[in-house]
Amino acid sequence: MFLTSDQLLLHLLGDYLLQSDWMAMNKTKSHLAALVHALTYSVPFLLLSPSWIGWILILSTHELIDRYRLARYVVWAKNFLGPRGANQPWKECSSTGYPAESAERPAWLTVWLLIIADNIIHLLINGVALKYL
Repeated sequence: MFLTSDQLLLHLLGDYLLQSDWMAMNKTKSHLAALVHALTYSVPFLLLSPSWIGWILILSTHELIDRYRLARYVVWAKNFLGPRGANQPWKECSSTGYPAESAERPAWLTVWLLIIADNIIHLLINGVALKYL
């Protein structure tokens, strides 16, 4: 199975319960905060006995995705699939991958859609690392 309940529970544990306020507030500004968060996130995955390569992939991609908020690039790129996507310059979408807040698009919605996309990216990478590496 690609996604197991254990993998999902460890993701939730590491990304939400074990992430301190300091990590959450600083991981996009500091490599140290992003690395500490990625380590805290990744250590519980050792319970699943991954290969070292798989565990390093989980650790390193989590650090990079969170440090540079890479999910916003995925969100921005997938919006090109829509009819108005090509008209959205990165400058207007750099915060969440979605265009700036408007009456049609409240800020809370774009933030949550970005968080959901971020979680899906982490889960996909973790699934590949745990199953194939």
